[in-house]
Amino acid sequence: MTAVHFKFAPAALECRDALSAIVQIGDTLWVANDESIHLERLSVQGSDADGNPLYAAHTRFALHDYLSLPVAADADDNEVDVEGLAYHDGYLWVVGSHSLKRKKPQSDKSTEKGIERLVKIVPDPNRYLIARIPLNVVDGIPTLQTPGAQLPLHTNGNALMEALRDDPHIKHFLKIPGKDNGFDVEGLAVIGTRLFLGLRGPVLRGWAVLLEIECLEDDDDPTVLKLAQIGEEDRPDRKHFLQLDGLGIRDLCVQGEDLLILAGPTMSLDGPVRVYRWQDGAKPDGESLIPRDVLEVVAEIPHGYGDDHAEGLCLFTQGDAETALLVVYDNAAQGRKRGKDGVLGDVFVLNF
Repeated sequence: MTAVHFKFAPAALECRDALSAIVQIGDTLWVANDESIHLERLSVQGSDADGNPLYAAHTRFALHDYLSLPVAADADDNEVDVEGLAYHDGYLWVVGSHSLKRKKPQSDKSTEKGIERLVKIVPDPNRYLIARIPLNVVDGIPTLQTPGAQLPLHTNGNALMEALRDDPHIKHFLKIPGKDNGFDVEGLAVIGTRLFLGLRGPVLRGWAVLLEIECLEDDDDPTVLKLAQIGEEDRPDRKHFLQLDGLGIRDLCVQGEDLLILAGPTMSLDGPVRVYRWQDGAKPDGESLIPRDVLEVVAEIPHGYGDDHAEGLCLFTQGDAETALLVVYDNAAQGRKRGKDGVLGDVFVLNF
């Protein structure tokens, strides 16, 4: 087994071109497209003609039905920019990129207009999402339930962003768009009430940044999460710095007491993509500075040129098969697309 075949419903064919996060829950795979306000569930349906596991029976879930988002569902340019999914203890956790975005030049506009667009930097309040949504099993299939719970959102972010505004390592990057080595959350792992947020940027002199936070349910409102003070001087975060060959973090997943890290370029360019193992990284007892010789490369991930950018990572098992890694891609290459509605993700068997 070297691939998994995803087959999407006709109303959501755009999903296959921009997969940004993935998690396996039983016989289902949950994925996100970073340009939408939805989560997508696909269920195993046997195998395709090439013998790859086929995940279809696509069901779409609108995040507005479960969470309180500041930008209306019918607004223009409405997206959450979901970059991380994780499942733990009956909850599906979701994180947005928390990044600013720079406008792209448009090919049908003049050079002057294109240059003007490159000046424009805009926030999107929906991107500051950190939330969990309960799951219930209905007819053997996990399904989202209401209500979800989240860090309260406002125009300028959430409680985490407020705390980072005076952080000596992070504060200077909060006004820089994510694709410019600015602040950009792209990975999520959950262990108990602790969340690990992997940053695509900033990368500081070759060191990637991992934020650790703890989300607790508010005593007065079960739909509200609050941050515990787990850091030094009662800060709500702890920082971990990892030497990932100059790469940023693109996704995370937990394997036992280890943390697996999908790493790739922080800027909008093609370059090396690897999965590193941080042994005992799922249970740090304080802030960390992890040099390169402590980290094991467990997989080299192929990348395209102008396409096939690895964005999502999860542990994957099917039947009696060995536990493996499943990787999905943004800007999927034409060669991995199948028919009008399918796309392949890559499977990498782990050597324990």
